[in-house]
Amino acid sequence: MVPPPRFGEVRFDSYIPDPAQPTQSDAVDALSAFAGTVGAARRRRRGWFGRRAATSGIGGSDARNSDARNSDARNSDARRSDGDGRPGVYLDGGFGVGKTHLLASLWHAAAVPAEQKTFCTFVELTNLVGALGFGPTVEALSQRRLVCIDEFELDDPGDTVLISTLLTRLVEAGVKLAATSNTLPDKLGEGRFAAEDFLREIQALAARFDVFRIDGEDYRHRGLPDAPQPLTDDEVVVLAAREDTATLDDFDALCEHLATVHPSRYGPMLDDVSRVHLRGVRTIDDQNVALRLVVLVDRLYDRDVPVVSSGVPLDRLFAEDLLAGGYRKKYFRAVSRLVSLARDGGDAALR
Repeated sequence: MVPPPRFGEVRFDSYIPDPAQPTQSDAVDALSAFAGTVGAARRRRRGWFGRRAATSGIGGSDARNSDARNSDARNSDARRSDGDGRPGVYLDGGFGVGKTHLLASLWHAAAVPAEQKTFCTFVELTNLVGALGFGPTVEALSQRRLVCIDEFELDDPGDTVLISTLLTRLVEAGVKLAATSNTLPDKLGEGRFAAEDFLREIQALAARFDVFRIDGEDYRHRGLPDAPQPLTDDEVVVLAAREDTATLDDFDALCEHLATVHPSRYGPMLDDVSRVHLRGVRTIDDQNVALRLVVLVDRLYDRDVPVVSSGVPLDRLFAEDLLAGGYRKKYFRAVSRLVSLARDGGDAALR
């Protein structure tokens, strides 16, 4: 759980703020200052936390939700044990303003060993709990000095209760938190589930963070043309044959395969892949399929894997009703990233 290859070498100095958007330079200053606090001495609270962390399990959803709600009720006002303010920073802004760049820069700038800090996406964090169980995850992450969570999103009530409880436990252990999202923390979950029924958990999450809004245009497409025109099926096949480490898949077959693989395995599927080639891309109107593709696109983007395709242009991957629904920010982010990867694929095709 370290910054992915695309962000392996980024630093605050390599982030170029837009002079017309002062919130961008403000965010750099705020995160630079926050990085300096990560190595500060911390004191742990003992007592019920240590016992609970050792015995809690993810269990069934009812047991998990009951345990989580009780924990949040006891700890909704918890703050960092050193008493100097909120324990986390939260970057809110549209896609393509450099939030992940800044989050990774914070991870690199924090003056503690790599094994004492964690960088993951929100999906990877929930997958970790699913793999290890709640108690072991708390125990493992409580040893960190910094936990960075990219693409923080609440998609269902279970995630809301789970993450609220997890962050409460980490704050109690003195862990510093940092997160990025397209949504303000007190608005998480809106349009996806009955968020008003979980206001206590959502407000407890919001209370963990100082929020910094980052305004600006999508840097990936600033002044650039729309998605490149798709190739023909035959052209895609010819390009795929140029590299032994390239993949070639029919789009529908890929979508069917993704349904058989846990999303936590999408990243390893791409190990040693130099370029992805897709035949017959079509517009998706099934939300389950679309959300799996969002995860795949994020992993492709993390690993800088170019994409070459035939079929519909990639900016038409998701149906209009999906782009107007509760997950629209996910879909717009995925399109932004995918179009960027398609440009990289087009450049490779010209070489």
